[in-house]
Amino acid sequence: MRARLILLLLVVLVVPSLSAAGSRIKDLVEIEGVRGNDLVGYGLIVGLNGTGDSIRNAPFTEEALQNLLERLGVNVSGEDFRSRNVAAVIATATLPPFARAGSRIDVNVSAIGDAKSLLGGTLVMTPLNAADGEIYAVAQGPILAGGISAEGQAASTQIGVPTAGSLPGGARVEREVGFDFDTMHHIRLALREPDFTTAERIESVINAQMRRGIARMQDSGTVELDVGSSGLAPARLISLIEGLPVTPSRKARVVIDQRSGTIVLGADVRISQVAVAQGNLTIRVTEAPVVSQPNPFADGESIILPQTDLQIDEQAGNRLGVVRANITLADLVSGLNALGVGPRDMIDILKSIHAAGALHAELVVH
Repeated sequence: MRARLILLLLVVLVVPSLSAAGSRIKDLVEIEGVRGNDLVGYGLIVGLNGTGDSIRNAPFTEEALQNLLERLGVNVSGEDFRSRNVAAVIATATLPPFARAGSRIDVNVSAIGDAKSLLGGTLVMTPLNAADGEIYAVAQGPILAGGISAEGQAASTQIGVPTAGSLPGGARVEREVGFDFDTMHHIRLALREPDFTTAERIESVINAQMRRGIARMQDSGTVELDVGSSGLAPARLISLIEGLPVTPSRKARVVIDQRSGTIVLGADVRISQVAVAQGNLTIRVTEAPVVSQPNPFADGESIILPQTDLQIDEQAGNRLGVVRANITLADLVSGLNALGVGPRDMIDILKSIHAAGALHAELVVH
């Protein structure tokens, strides 16, 4: 009980302070055109200690290995492979904005065959393609795999995922994405959470800082900057405004995670007057049939007579609680604590209050 009360107290104290705190513009918006690009490639990992793909169950691994060796000048036509030290993988990476040729990026690899572990392996030169089919980076290097698996004749155990790993800085950028940011005359800031009030505040803060009307709110999710009116280069303009503090305006929201029983309530949540009854009603029905036997030497037969035991139990201490109108988050939590409800029961109560139209907030259930 004490731990639950401390958790609810943390919800009351922490959430309002976060809501009232100002955020930087760079934490609220994305800049149009400044984004990463997804890369993917198919490659081979070698050097595995007998934990790679079985060639018979993964013919694509055998074919890729043959092609690799032939490109290296080794003729393996007609040979029968039996190696368990090779695994076929899919390599994925994100090409960050403004990445230049020669820069290094992180790569993740995942086995696609029946390999048991990638621990200790090395990724052989793997081209990484974008959605347009062009090669933008090449990955190669030792794999960092954090998972461990072990097995015997009667038992096995596994920690983490040994068939996935990463290469920090394991790919080198070979091609740049054509995007000339310096020639842009108008830059649009896209809000991560569209809101008219937040967009208006961003517009006002930028215009107050620059002392000229270079920012204009287009809609709830977009603020446009007139680079020409600022007299600055686009990169310098962004560097001057991205650190400006803005207090975002967010919708009142209640987030519920049913699996863990976690409830997060925003500071702006309001409740209209509503009555809440919380309790458990248990009905037990027990059948105990009785056999009626005829008298000795009598002409009769045995009869089974039904006998039912019915019990109705209601948990003690449950009562009807009335929540007054327009209460705050602290009042709501205090009222639910007074009813003696736990997190699971509180989830059901919040759902019912929302269904009754008395919870003035967006209810998000995971």
